[in-house]
Amino acid sequence: MATPAIDPTTYPRTERTTAKRPRGRMSYDRAAAHAVLDEAYHCVLGFTVDGEPRVLPTMHVRVGDTLYLHGSTGSRPLLAARGDGLPVAVVVTLLDALIYGRAQFHHSANYRSVVAHGTARLVTDEREKADVMTALVEKVAAGRSADSRPPSRKELAETAVLALPLHEVSLRARTGGE
Repeated sequence: MATPAIDPTTYPRTERTTAKRPRGRMSYDRAAAHAVLDEAYHCVLGFTVDGEPRVLPTMHVRVGDTLYLHGSTGSRPLLAARGDGLPVAVVVTLLDALIYGRAQFHHSANYRSVVAHGTARLVTDEREKADVMTALVEKVAAGRSADSRPPSRKELAETAVLALPLHEVSLRARTGGE
């Protein structure tokens, strides 16, 4: 049996990324998902610790096919990611417009939202970590890394970074009026 061809412009559908209630809003388009990840400044990291669900807001930056998440070395997800990594779900959402209908039932929002699943690893390589921190600063304010002091060794030691390979990714978007 032949292996199906992999389309480099889309992410493959998986059980975790396939919508249960499709309404024509789902997409697996790699460029569109990357555009949302690159435009948004905020994401929510979901994970489980000791059998309990947790979510944390954080900042992120995409470098190639990896999503990097910024955090404190003492935070639960970063501590839990030591070793074999941490199974996570990450949500990044851009709210584009609030939609008001004549009836309250028809109020809605236009949005673009990316959900990524996978196992995040703790970044331990100092060069990779420094490069990610520079990329994060550049994402927030282009040119700022050249106009500001780089992190000290102590600051880098207090900062943790998770790396999530982008393999299971979906995009959901709503546009239009009521």
